[in-house]
Amino acid sequence: MAHHTQIDSSPPVLRGMTGKLDRDAFHKTINILAAQIPASKTAVLLRSKVLKHGILDLSRIQNVLHGPDETRIILLNYQTEDEIPLDAKQLLEENSATLIPRKVELTYDFWKTDDIMAAILPEDLVDEAPHGYTAIGHIAHLNLRDEYLPYKHVIGQVILDKDRRVRTVVNKLDVIQNQFRVFDMELLAGEPDYLVEHSESGCKFTFDFRKVYWNSRLHTEHARLIDMFSAEDVIADVFAGVGPFALPAGKKGCGVLANDLNPESYKYLQQNIAQNSVQSHVRASCEDGKEFIRAVISRALDDPLPPAKPPMSKSQRAKLQKLARQNPTNSETPRASTPEPPSRKHISHFVMNLPDTAILFLGAFRGVLSPANAGGRDLSGIYAELPMVHCYCFTRDPEHAEVDIRERVEKELGHPLGREVSYHHVRSVAPNKEMFCVSFRLPREVAFAETEA
Repeated sequence: MAHHTQIDSSPPVLRGMTGKLDRDAFHKTINILAAQIPASKTAVLLRSKVLKHGILDLSRIQNVLHGPDETRIILLNYQTEDEIPLDAKQLLEENSATLIPRKVELTYDFWKTDDIMAAILPEDLVDEAPHGYTAIGHIAHLNLRDEYLPYKHVIGQVILDKDRRVRTVVNKLDVIQNQFRVFDMELLAGEPDYLVEHSESGCKFTFDFRKVYWNSRLHTEHARLIDMFSAEDVIADVFAGVGPFALPAGKKGCGVLANDLNPESYKYLQQNIAQNSVQSHVRASCEDGKEFIRAVISRALDDPLPPAKPPMSKSQRAKLQKLARQNPTNSETPRASTPEPPSRKHISHFVMNLPDTAILFLGAFRGVLSPANAGGRDLSGIYAELPMVHCYCFTRDPEHAEVDIRERVEKELGHPLGREVSYHHVRSVAPNKEMFCVSFRLPREVAFAETEA
């Protein structure tokens, strides 16, 4: 009985390639058999179950070619006649096939990223090779471990070659080392262009990747939290960045007071608010998180957010413009007969997405609704329902995460949490380092405390 041998289409092993990528070294010639048949017999062979695994099946390699004198050449998954099963031989003979030798030339363009990485890197580094990079707009960014650094430029060039979306490949260096959560980074391959245009949750974001914090791995978490908000809510986003929570919430109709201390984040936050047409009910500020928490209550009271109204789509705006052109004397937009809902003064949610230190800002909530912090006003009526606080944090005690987080939160608040509290695991950041979001109703005893600690 004949034995079937699988064609080896792996790239040549070129371990230790550093510095410059030698694409020409990735070349392989495979000697195979082909069946030259009358053109009329092509469909018979291609549809036959007998040859189901006998026809060469390599991506981007055409396996049916035009031959001389109205014939076709079908590339086979065999290198010698001894490998061809008896029933396959009979089928080929019955259809007037002639076996001929063929060469298949594989070059650098044939192999995928993982294939090239496996051929270049030392064998002990292949299994954890950095193929799972993150793309943001046209930028691919990696977090290379030390053992991969000798191969960093080759790795960067392979990613640049194989991913058509990518024009710039960078490696983030070390850890976040400043108050704005911005990484140092080095260019591995491509253009030194760091101005990103990125889409998420129906919004367009523009920012300089070197100067602001952005994590694409959090897009599902952004969506999870925004799903909790209703269009009538007012959201105070304490560490808003360039707006991954604020803008989708604004698109939903929420009123949003978005803050970030980083002047670059604030600049792009303002730009993104405008380009997503949510400036009527999304407002930006640039101040310290604790100061923002203390000030935002009065800010919402003194300058209320307009009633909930999701922004119009382009088609809706075009329709209104068309109506205006058709009725130039009618200067007013038709209004519904029902009265417009009141402006919004009550903050429903605080979002605190600064997992490394956000818990340390919770002390700012002590007395935040007291008359002393609200210009002598009694807010007990407006805030009959206290805001929800969504605080992101890390824990290094995964087995007792909820206990660890609760203790730290209660220490900063100076009061136990109530029953309305939940813990959501966001992602694993590193061994024994987990990211969580703790959501809790702000305790009344904290919010209306007479003195600020």
